Amino acid sequence: KHEFEANDLLRLLKAGKSFEELAKKYSQCPSHSQGGYLGEVESKRLDPVFLECFESLKPGEISKPLRTSFGWHLIKK
Repeated sequence: KHEFEANDLLRLLKAGKSFEELAKKYSQCPSHSQGGYLGEVESKRLDPVFLECFESLKPGEISKPLRTSFGWHLIKK
């Protein structure tokens, strides 16, 4: 819900915590039960800010906290 929460989770990720486990525990997205995995999604269904960030990431890379119309995100490609 808040930027400070996303920053706290990013610090945990940098300390070696698993993205998938943190997503299961803290994510408010319906994908939380799959460790944040969205599967294949049509790009037109994604928030444009989310899509732009996702496309700029390298495989395995995690974004900085990102705000979209749906709230705060950390994205792992």
